[in-house]
Amino acid sequence: MSDTPGRIDAKELKRLVGDGTIDTVLVVFPDMYGRLVGKRIVGRFFIEEVLEGGMHACDYLLACDIDMDPVPGYQFTSWAKGYGDFRPVPDLSTLRVASWLEKTALVLCDVYEEESDALVPYAPRGILRKQIARAAERGYVAMGASELELYVFQDSYDDIARKSFVNLQPIGRLIEDYHIFQGTKEEYLIGAIRRHLEKSGVPVESSKGEWGPGQQEIGLRYADLLEMSDRHAIYKHAAKEIAWQHNRAVTFMAKWDERYAGSSCHIHASLWSPDGKPLFAGDDHLGPIHCSPLFRWFLGGWMAHIRELFPFFAPYPSSYKRYVPGSFAPTGVAWSYDNRTAGFRIVGHGSSLRIECRTAGADANPYLAFAATLAAGLDGIENKIEPPPAFEGDVYGALELPQVPHSLPEAIAALDGSAFARQALGEDVVAHYLHFFRTEQRKFDAVVTDWERKRYFEQA
Repeated sequence: MSDTPGRIDAKELKRLVGDGTIDTVLVVFPDMYGRLVGKRIVGRFFIEEVLEGGMHACDYLLACDIDMDPVPGYQFTSWAKGYGDFRPVPDLSTLRVASWLEKTALVLCDVYEEESDALVPYAPRGILRKQIARAAERGYVAMGASELELYVFQDSYDDIARKSFVNLQPIGRLIEDYHIFQGTKEEYLIGAIRRHLEKSGVPVESSKGEWGPGQQEIGLRYADLLEMSDRHAIYKHAAKEIAWQHNRAVTFMAKWDERYAGSSCHIHASLWSPDGKPLFAGDDHLGPIHCSPLFRWFLGGWMAHIRELFPFFAPYPSSYKRYVPGSFAPTGVAWSYDNRTAGFRIVGHGSSLRIECRTAGADANPYLAFAATLAAGLDGIENKIEPPPAFEGDVYGALELPQVPHSLPEAIAALDGSAFARQALGEDVVAHYLHFFRTEQRKFDAVVTDWERKRYFEQA
């Protein structure tokens, strides 16, 4: 058994199923959106049939859109190929109690080909595993954290749907950044999420009000990148289900309303040795910090490749409405020490020295964002890419700096033209996700929005 509350092993699961404490196992894996998809398996059947051999699921789950519409044009699978099965196999190190659900456990899977022991190359968890393996071959353990923000609403999900997703009512009415009293009004829900995560093997550090009315951040404890991504995905899933149980709604849209602050997913990253020694600390001088060459080169690679990997941090058309000057979301590609206007904010010192990239929104798939992060950092190390000089001052006003992409089409074009992305992630993987991102943009472009009707219906 694990020392982390809520984490269990196969032996403990068998005991809990045997005494009736657990009767259902959520057997899940992250799809291209980062959502958990899978099956509810009866506990007894999971132990007898699924625990070791896995289960079957339709491969269209890695070739459909967010509405589960099978999307033509993927080479991986299609109507012509019959939409067959692949084989999600439980990673038993992720087995845990899902305390917010009655008599339920949860386990995350790696997705394998139906007739072989090869990982499906397009599955987000497998994409991250590939980069983690590359780091391990070089003697590095990649650690990280994702600061994930969300908005809470007075409305339920059904209420919001009946209102056609307009005139929504956030649960707060004031900017509540660090404000304890405003946070108390939301604690019945945010506290429930924190407590259930803690009971379900997802260690939590804190929660706090953010800059928007009804906006909160729940901070999870850092871990290796695969474990961190699993925690992130479970947090998002659990938060939505717990909100639903309280007749409320939450959203992880990066920008749900142009009037309010966006929701971010600040990514922290560092490299460690297999025996637990932090590798970013050192005696080199880089602007105001002391660091190792590995730190310099990792930062240099991440910065050099951020624009061409941008769709993995901002995957949807609405994601790009978050990058507004003076909003605490980055607009310029620069690094600085403890400067929240910089896209790359360096924090900590000595053993806690790490890079905080403020680019990703709360809508990012954590597995893909961390995979892109690690791929870029490793390339920086391999090619000894030096970062530019540290920036001092307000990055928002420094228009001479490289700017983040202003739209998903701009980001798609950068990814499409990236030889590095194809080399690091794989030609087929990049082609698969280019089609994914283009599908999101194509479906957005086909819709007449409420804004357009309001502006042009009478006056055009």
